[in-house]
Amino acid sequence: MMTRHTQSTENRDNNEDSGMGMGMGMDIDSTATGELDRRFAAQRQAYRDDPYPSLASRLERLARLERMTLHHADDIERAIDQDFGHRSKVETRMAEITTLKQAVRHTRRHLKRWMRAKRAAINWRFSPASGQVHRQPLGVVGIISPWNYPWNLAMLPALDALAAGNRVMIKPSELTPATSRLMAELAARYFTPEELCVITGDAEIGRAFASLPFDHLLFTGSTEVGRQVAQAAAANLTPVTLELGGKSPVIIDTGVDLADAARRIAFGKWLNAGQTCIAPDYVLLPERDMKAFVEALEITAAQFYPNPAANNDVSAIISRRHRQRLIEIRDEAENHGCRVLELGADAEQLEASGKLPPTLVLNPHRELRVMREEVFGPLLPVIGVKDLDAAIAFVNARPHPLALYAFSDDPASRERLLTQTTSGGMVINDTLWHVAQEAMPFGGVGASGSGAYHGEQGFLTFSHQRSVFHQSRRNGTTLAYPPYRRWLLKLLRVI
Repeated sequence: MMTRHTQSTENRDNNEDSGMGMGMGMDIDSTATGELDRRFAAQRQAYRDDPYPSLASRLERLARLERMTLHHADDIERAIDQDFGHRSKVETRMAEITTLKQAVRHTRRHLKRWMRAKRAAINWRFSPASGQVHRQPLGVVGIISPWNYPWNLAMLPALDALAAGNRVMIKPSELTPATSRLMAELAARYFTPEELCVITGDAEIGRAFASLPFDHLLFTGSTEVGRQVAQAAAANLTPVTLELGGKSPVIIDTGVDLADAARRIAFGKWLNAGQTCIAPDYVLLPERDMKAFVEALEITAAQFYPNPAANNDVSAIISRRHRQRLIEIRDEAENHGCRVLELGADAEQLEASGKLPPTLVLNPHRELRVMREEVFGPLLPVIGVKDLDAAIAFVNARPHPLALYAFSDDPASRERLLTQTTSGGMVINDTLWHVAQEAMPFGGVGASGSGAYHGEQGFLTFSHQRSVFHQSRRNGTTLAYPPYRRWLLKLLRVI
């Protein structure tokens, strides 16, 4: 545990995100919009030529997506490592490769059932008619993916969109140029441009991409940029799924095993150096448990990340600008009297390697940036509250988070947390793992997003559920034709 000092400001990288950075197998210059339009038109025409791909065709595309990822896992790992400066190999395999492999295999097992038309109940007045709900491809789906999990968060929605029978265009982040180039190269090798293509480029390309008249657009990133994407899509009445973020809280109830909770929270918080949209953002717990919980986190950090500067399991912060932002947030908290604990490393040595240490900020004031902004880094505010009522009130006074983590062994407390709070997802007595469940929808609510995907929910997100009503030649609806017989309509309970 180190005492920290204010660091000097570093220059911003040349390739930093410039606002709507939502980084074709090509970078596009002044001809960008024309080339973008041609790519889109080619996919639109391909959809018109084959508007309902067969099960066999979809399964074959999913198999190619899996091969593209598994056969080039080492290349993906190296590209992500290059973009981050250092990315834990284990975290890349676990969060980028394995999750996609499991999702592909889950989808392939269930796709036939998902594609099947569903029988719908018909009101008795319309007998002997019948009804079905057909799941129809939408057309061309756009995906704008972020930098923090650059392969996973591009390919998981692509998997769902391909399974639903769509054509797919992906715009990855410009903050991960090596991964984006590799993605474009591999996509061109494994898919035709009319099936799936990757568009690389800067923020201007991102804005042009979001303005295309997609049949559905999925964006993963910040709330601020999500608003811009939604506004751009609205001009075309394009349906949008927004996977945003926010400050996902942890609430620890009384009587919880604090050592066990500390390990589970530490894993969720410091995976990928905290650069995870569902990472625990702050912890609320009884005031009397603060000291014991902080000590448990100190022990856990020493066990998880001994010698962090040289530890290959500790990932770097994506860029100098993002690292400097975290330093400023940390320094502001310390300058305003907060106790700041850096766990297990020399700060200057770590920052020289592009990393930041696991850091606790104890009882920060509510107006500080660490409590106003999504942290998206290894800083963890820990706040003592009077009781569970106070914790619930604290969470409910803020925008709905993408995830809420509740540690409690009391069924009544769990029920209160479930029914008296709102979040995109909720995990009881752990963190993060809900995102790895293919059978559960993943998405936000309110400021943390709209819509969901993963598994069957992802298939439905990228499908049009088309109601089909089959009328029999002889049926009772003719009794409602003019000239109207009021006594008969009353008997049928139509009026």
